[in-house]
Amino acid sequence: MPTPSLDALPIRRLTLRDLTACADLSEDRGWPREEHKWGLLLAAGRGHGVDAPDGGLAAACVVTEYGPRERPSLAAVGMVLVAERHSRQGLGRRLMRHVLEEAGTTPLTLHATPLGRPLYEELGFKVTGQAEMVRGHFVPSGRPDVLTRTATADDLPALLRLDEEVFGMDRTHIVTRLPAFADQLRVAEEDGRIIGYAAAWPNMHTHVVGPLIAQDTATAQALIASLAAHTNRPLRTDIDVRHRELLDWVKARGLAPVAFNAVMTHGITELPGDWSRRFAPVTVAAS
Repeated sequence: MPTPSLDALPIRRLTLRDLTACADLSEDRGWPREEHKWGLLLAAGRGHGVDAPDGGLAAACVVTEYGPRERPSLAAVGMVLVAERHSRQGLGRRLMRHVLEEAGTTPLTLHATPLGRPLYEELGFKVTGQAEMVRGHFVPSGRPDVLTRTATADDLPALLRLDEEVFGMDRTHIVTRLPAFADQLRVAEEDGRIIGYAAAWPNMHTHVVGPLIAQDTATAQALIASLAAHTNRPLRTDIDVRHRELLDWVKARGLAPVAFNAVMTHGITELPGDWSRRFAPVTVAAS
């Protein structure tokens, strides 16, 4: 039988049953398998994929929506991947056009690698910011002035309020999954009031710090230091480059620069919320 053309292959919804196929696709492109992260994204977001004629996935991506379910205020696009054997045949462009069509008037955002950026620009995305990935073993120095502790179930309402205030919209479906998803979830307090929170979740041999929300740089530093104190793994995080003071601080304590990603948007000129208190995303795949 003749092999069907890629243009004829349907785009279908992905579910948690596709987790292994998604991880295989990541590995095919030289990325880590990241099954733990794929699990969060497929549970909290909406996966789109194309089945390859010879088995597995030819392409995939995940869209995570925020705000009211019936009328999302923002959708983040992540994990846009095309199998190596099917690359450079327009499949990524077709998948992204499908995402744009499904989104309708909902604004979109994504973190683009230098390799992916030209395609997104072609589709109308604009660069509105930049994030720097840093990674390494954190070397502590001194005792932070800000009080931090492990988050409890009683903190959840306050965390949700703070997160919505800083992020600019509701993302209950992400925040409520953090206690199970992350190995650590910590809060910063001042006079009995939560002024920041951060999680550290396992990704291959590292712990990824994200989300990182804090009232100021000192609070963000205290949260990172407290997470680092409870793991032997290297830390990895993606920090908004406008937070230069925090980036300089983590680099001085052992985290080295790895890569830059462009923060891009479609349908809005800048992301909602308060960037000054939003230091790092849960993951760049979900912003």
